[in-house]
Amino acid sequence: MTQISPIIFWFRQDLRLQDHPFFCQSHDRPIVALFILETDNQTRGHGSASRWWLHHSLQTLDQTLGGRLILRAGPALDVLQQVIEETGAQEVHWSRLYDPRSIERDKKIMATLKKQGQTVCSHNSTLLFEPWTIKTLKGEHFKVFTPFWKNCLKQPITPPNNAIGKNSFYALSSEILTHWKLTPNKPNWAKDWGDRWQPGEAGAKKRCENFIQNHLKGYAENRDFPALNAATSQLSAALHWGEASVQTIWFDIVEALEKGICSHLDAERFQAELGWREFSHHLLYHVPHLVDQPMDTRFHAMQWEKNPSDFKQWSRGMTGYPIVDAGMRQLWQTGWMHNRVRMIVASFLVKDLLLPWQEGEQWFWDTLVDADAANNAASWQWVAGCGADASPWFRIFNPVLQGEKFDPEGDYVRAFVPELTKLPQKWIHKPWLAPPEVLQHSGIVLGRDYPAPMISHDFARKRALSALSDATHATET
Repeated sequence: MTQISPIIFWFRQDLRLQDHPFFCQSHDRPIVALFILETDNQTRGHGSASRWWLHHSLQTLDQTLGGRLILRAGPALDVLQQVIEETGAQEVHWSRLYDPRSIERDKKIMATLKKQGQTVCSHNSTLLFEPWTIKTLKGEHFKVFTPFWKNCLKQPITPPNNAIGKNSFYALSSEILTHWKLTPNKPNWAKDWGDRWQPGEAGAKKRCENFIQNHLKGYAENRDFPALNAATSQLSAALHWGEASVQTIWFDIVEALEKGICSHLDAERFQAELGWREFSHHLLYHVPHLVDQPMDTRFHAMQWEKNPSDFKQWSRGMTGYPIVDAGMRQLWQTGWMHNRVRMIVASFLVKDLLLPWQEGEQWFWDTLVDADAANNAASWQWVAGCGADASPWFRIFNPVLQGEKFDPEGDYVRAFVPELTKLPQKWIHKPWLAPPEVLQHSGIVLGRDYPAPMISHDFARKRALSALSDATHATET
């Protein structure tokens, strides 16, 4: 009897079955469910925190597939050709990615496989709107978020298809996940992350349902306060790895609004966050150098500092500014940071320390469980003032005022900077100004228990304004 040739599905950043354009259909041939750990540097390697998440997400996906997830490491094209040879498959599917390296790789693979007689199909399983579908009246890509998002909101959004096709999965030899060593060992800095995160499709669904039912109401008002930990969805990693469908989330929010669970403003603000994600991918697709070069070419003239010691203090949460240090320690301890605080710590690195935004982008890439090429680069360029729809270069966050405004009781700082636990609210964001008797009563010796500010913000602000002004006007003269 002639064996039926299977279909290869290559998983990438779409680690789910529900509302998946390929898996919502039933296929009359068995599926080779394949994940490739690429080793040829054709794409940017996963950061350390992302590797931890990926390990656990693949583990849960394999369980969902009844142990039929096939793991292979190597150059993607070589692996695909090897699997084709082993199985006799004549059809390959994958979900599209939008960063320049992935696009270049996928074009090469598609052309090669088609030349060899394969049927190759790609799908959209990660975005509401693919980057080339949203255009200005002149047929160009958007460079400012608000008109981009207004245009998007005029477009129809495809409702989710939550059916899962009746499919069988092909048995094939697989590499062993633990042999890939995606999780840290010595030291295991992620040892407590399993208590906080549940990677995988089921975990994403649970987190989304909990957020909508218990925390979406009041989102517009509460989302900027980092001490209100549950006030944000924390679905960013699930969206990056495609464990959650953005269409499903979108229509869950619509349903919540219709049921009166949240206000129009709550729904609109959350949907706009999904919109920023769409805009970031739109930018990365049309501006391939977004990850490492400023969109605003005037910033090529910027004279950044070169100071590894300052970067080390920032990355370790030892700047002497409590809201900055709390954010950097939250990142290290949990693999995640509240969005408002991301802006504060980024502003401090770029504006106060005058260190290149690319160094911060790379640090976030390595330490965030939700590290995403598009979101990360677009957001860093926004803060630096050199990207699309950027925060003006002369806007410089004051870390003390930001702390007092968005962490007024100091609860967020106390959660991640325990040295300051006993410091009164009045001084929690500026301990260096506290009277000696207050510091003594709080058990704090500045420079021993907690650092004095590594730089005066007033001095840093003036220095940044001068340097940024020189850079942005250099090309105009």
